[in-house]
Amino acid sequence: MSSRQEQDDHTGREPARQPVAHAPRQTDPGAVTANRRRLLAGAIAAGFTASALSANDGVRDWVARQAGAGRGAVGPRTVAVANNTRLPGRNVPSAGAGSAGTAGAGRAAVDAAGHPTPLQPYRDPLPIPRVLRPRRGEPDELTVRMTVARVRMHSQLPTTTIWGFDGTLPGPTIEVRRDRPLSVRWVNQLSGKMPLVAVAPLIEWADPPLWDRPGRDGAPVLTDVSNLPPWTVIHLHGAETGMDNDGWPEAGIAPGAVQVAEYANAQRATALWYHDHAMPVSRWNTIAGLSGAYLIRDDTEAGLGLPAGRHEVPLLLCDRNFDLDEAGRLTGVQLYKTVLYATEPELQATSFSGPFTTVNGIIWPYLAVEPRWYRFRVLNLSNVRPYHLQLTFEDGSPVPADAIQLIGGDGGLLPAPVSVDGVLSVVAAERADVLVNFAPFRGRTLNMVNVDYDPGPWPQVMQFRVGRHGGDRFHPPAVLDREFPPVDDDAMADAPERMVMFPPLGTGQIEQWEMEQIPAPTEPLPIDGVVQVKGADQTVRTYRRVARHFNDPVRFMVNTGDWERWTWINLDVGGWPHPQHVHSTHFRVLHRHFYDVADKFEFFFDEQGRTVGGGTVVPIEYVEAREISPMDSGWKDVVHVNNGEAVSVAAHFAHSGRFLHHCHMRDHEDMGMMRPFVVMPAEVMKIEHQGGHPMGGGAAHGGH
Repeated sequence: MSSRQEQDDHTGREPARQPVAHAPRQTDPGAVTANRRRLLAGAIAAGFTASALSANDGVRDWVARQAGAGRGAVGPRTVAVANNTRLPGRNVPSAGAGSAGTAGAGRAAVDAAGHPTPLQPYRDPLPIPRVLRPRRGEPDELTVRMTVARVRMHSQLPTTTIWGFDGTLPGPTIEVRRDRPLSVRWVNQLSGKMPLVAVAPLIEWADPPLWDRPGRDGAPVLTDVSNLPPWTVIHLHGAETGMDNDGWPEAGIAPGAVQVAEYANAQRATALWYHDHAMPVSRWNTIAGLSGAYLIRDDTEAGLGLPAGRHEVPLLLCDRNFDLDEAGRLTGVQLYKTVLYATEPELQATSFSGPFTTVNGIIWPYLAVEPRWYRFRVLNLSNVRPYHLQLTFEDGSPVPADAIQLIGGDGGLLPAPVSVDGVLSVVAAERADVLVNFAPFRGRTLNMVNVDYDPGPWPQVMQFRVGRHGGDRFHPPAVLDREFPPVDDDAMADAPERMVMFPPLGTGQIEQWEMEQIPAPTEPLPIDGVVQVKGADQTVRTYRRVARHFNDPVRFMVNTGDWERWTWINLDVGGWPHPQHVHSTHFRVLHRHFYDVADKFEFFFDEQGRTVGGGTVVPIEYVEAREISPMDSGWKDVVHVNNGEAVSVAAHFAHSGRFLHHCHMRDHEDMGMMRPFVVMPAEVMKIEHQGGHPMGGGAAHGGH
């Protein structure tokens, strides 16, 4: 069973469990400050809003006891954001610290030695999710039920209650053919309340840090989360589809109801994934188990003779955490722990990341493979954690680069294979299609580890045990897709431009600002919502914020069939990258530019000291163009935006309706780092822009 769904154990005994060993927590103020500086700035962004936390009586009372009384009112002021004064954050090592692979490998080795794993790595075999193929028809049909189930994520853990598609973790892999429409009935047969525990302890020094260790650390349960009913809406991520089938986040269904969606599958062969998208509870619904893979097949892919059957393996990655019992042993109950690092003037917490990596629902599994080529469909289903995957020998040294070939990404096959030189980076919601040749490693054991600069205390992902017998004659084709879709350069020459910016984090939650270009202001800076950018051509352009919250009016109005240039700029100086997702389309990365953003931005505060806005005091400045990586070279629906980066893409909008663009850190999207945009035929849009009048701007109503 794909999730190791639990059957009655004939022994009737729980697996042996040992207490989790951790260094003691400390409350020394200096240690607390040092630990705060290691916090995840890009994912900090308030895992919970102040109102959500304060509404919980237990949390409010506990915070009052821990943090003391609140302070008095603070008058209007501005505060500069600079490298040496910024809010706490985990920062990427500088270029002088060595390559990401080298630095990450060193960190991984230290953490593995310093923090003994509470569960035995590589003890359990990798399960393969079962495949669902639709019933043939016009359209094809499929019914998928969301049910409560109990699964075991590691043989040394008790069972875990989940919400799963067809009762499995992850859900079954849905496999379809290109251009064959599919009608899916997503049936909500869930019951009870949210099957996980959410807590938010107050920051203090701990090793591992509080967010990367099991257990509640003395914090009360967030009962508002515990009491959530099974209210869900399913989004097929990466589907090029119309509005009615996209899974609008406010269109949730209750138990007993059915969401019917029809997917045209009129797109290239690729790996999509389906998951809950109910706002503002998607973060909990998804980690509770509501996600799975969706594969589209076509003749181009079939003609390549790629590894198939048992030699094509999905790898669905997701980091998780668990509660502890009174003896300090893992309970199997999923724990959604974020960490409060500020209580005044507003409550702020980190986003969720967990210390245990699951692959196909199992913690640190192993896979027995033959000495031959395999195809792996890698999907990062995590809330926020990026995976920088490296395949190593048992001594930690990496395998030769030519053993791993990247052949595709979010939107399908690349034009040709690309050797993975050491590290395969997959941020939240991204997918990678890779070939691995195990033939040179006959009889050996290989480990896949996360060499991100902050992999958590246990960087293990999974293990491959290469057999001595078997083989194949496969060689990766020199060309994968002779009809790889190009960008329409003529259309892009005068394409509309959209600008989205992520301001630095203030006292509240992270935001994304939709911007429009305006003439340079005559009044002195900073001006709330105004950002200046000095580009590669040394021209200073001025942008003004036109929307910042989910419920602000729609500002991005797109003509159906148009190509557009979208740019995201990250004005922050620390933290993990924001993975940006645009619904109903795919795009190509045009460039990735780095800007100097330090000491450029100032906040505005209200009388309570809460951030109400901000803007640049001087323009952010272009520094250099960065290389477009192999993962960014194909068609995509997710692109990561690092601190100080401006990333531009070319996108084609073929489907009409109201859609979303958002950060795919689920904590961020749930709290409003998500905005709607509308796509309409140009003829309809013309009347829309005329205020609904068909007569043009000079016409008026007669007889009134």
